[in-house]
Amino acid sequence: MASKYFSKKSVAQIQNESEKSELKRSLSALNLVSLGIGCIIGTGIFVMTGQAAAQFAGPAIVMSFLMTGLCCAFVALCYAELASMLPVSGSAYSYAYASLGEIVAWFMGWLLLLEYGIAGSTVAVGWSGYVVSFLKDFHIMIPPEWTAATGMHLINVPGEGWLQLTDDLVHELASKRIVAATLPAVTAIFNLPAALGLLVVTTLLVLGVKESATVNNVIVFIKVSVVLLFIGFGIFYINPENWHPFIPTFVPDTSSSLFGHPLGYYGWGTFGWMGILRGASYIFFAYVGFEAVSTAAQEAKNPKRDLPIGIIGSLAVCTILYILVSLVLTGLVKYTTLNVSAPIAMAVDAIGLPWLAFLVKVGAICGLSSVMLVLMYGQTRIFYTMSKDGLLPPMFSKIHSRFQTPYVNTILVGIVSAIVAGMTPIEDLGNLVNLGTLMAFTIICFTVIYLRIKEPTFARPFRVPFPKVTPVLGMLSCLLLIAPLWETFVTLIPYFGLGFLIYFGYGQWHSKQR
Repeated sequence: MASKYFSKKSVAQIQNESEKSELKRSLSALNLVSLGIGCIIGTGIFVMTGQAAAQFAGPAIVMSFLMTGLCCAFVALCYAELASMLPVSGSAYSYAYASLGEIVAWFMGWLLLLEYGIAGSTVAVGWSGYVVSFLKDFHIMIPPEWTAATGMHLINVPGEGWLQLTDDLVHELASKRIVAATLPAVTAIFNLPAALGLLVVTTLLVLGVKESATVNNVIVFIKVSVVLLFIGFGIFYINPENWHPFIPTFVPDTSSSLFGHPLGYYGWGTFGWMGILRGASYIFFAYVGFEAVSTAAQEAKNPKRDLPIGIIGSLAVCTILYILVSLVLTGLVKYTTLNVSAPIAMAVDAIGLPWLAFLVKVGAICGLSSVMLVLMYGQTRIFYTMSKDGLLPPMFSKIHSRFQTPYVNTILVGIVSAIVAGMTPIEDLGNLVNLGTLMAFTIICFTVIYLRIKEPTFARPFRVPFPKVTPVLGMLSCLLLIAPLWETFVTLIPYFGLGFLIYFGYGQWHSKQR
């Protein structure tokens, strides 16, 4: 009986399903590269780069990006082979179905919900912050209680605006002889801009993937132009002294313990080489999305050729941009000042270029908009495929007669994501997404090895170079980046419990494969 839960789809079966797709094929290789860039360049480059430098790695955040980029390169090559071999919208879910069986595929889909769905809500919260700041420049003020997660306590700090009330902020104000309790305070009701942003993205996706791709291409052009402007102008204002020390002195972690010893006892802490590793795990969120290209397989004009181009091309472009931005950013200002919500805009302000700071905000808003678009797109296509397999109700694969999009699925995902974005704070969500994605990536690398052994004769338009080494290096590098997130794993246990209940309560009884 247990073997039924590990029943697999054959590669031929998956390829046959792909050819019978109801989705409209309208995406070119350029669209796919743009789709990948649209998802990758966002929260990571506009927010997390500065925060990771300030908290973990210092100027050596460049090395963190190299480490994470190398890990993603191994995974991207594995994704490219699988996407060319199995051009279906289910992405890693479908790949797991072909190699490890149905129950593993279900939990892979559940992990991808964590990656795409919750990541989309997380990005929407960051997008909301930039929009509120941008509107404030034009003296358009949104009441603070409608700009943060439900129940969040905010205080109005002179010169800085409404900020979340935390112990660190209280201590910082006390050092300036300001009593936090005397400042105006409110309790947030709902993050309205974040929810509205996701609902607009949902509307675009319902209207059609071609129209969404056109909007995404325009947005990608704007934000890449802004990033290049930042690099091009910022390079002339770099102060090399800000890069010293390039790798700050290691600081042991004594705030928590393991087996009765402080974590520093085990070499755990910030800065130094351990800080570079922790920085790599933290900014991994910046790379989440390159594999979203594979979810567009059934809407690509020539998926076997164009998917590898989209996956590898978007990752290569973004890795180069990330390294250059992190070098310029830590060269403009001291890394200790970068733990803010808009580090790039702050750095540009510090060197006296207000016009460029304005453009950076525009680029950030555009950048985060396209990330929301691609994340939402990826999630709806995975649910579409899972529904076609019977693991989710049929409404998730219902296609609109005019727009040829899974509109019920898209609307439901959009509404739920909007509610989550409006009610949930951004803290810790990034680590949850990173952990779920790294676990999914590990399974992807294993899938390449498995299919090379079980299906050696199947056509592979793109083949992983050094197939006995590359997937193994991908798995090992993912496990290395998972290590600093071990505490976050505990948080995922209830999430997997819910997935377990859904599969055994619905999926196993409606599975078409079984």
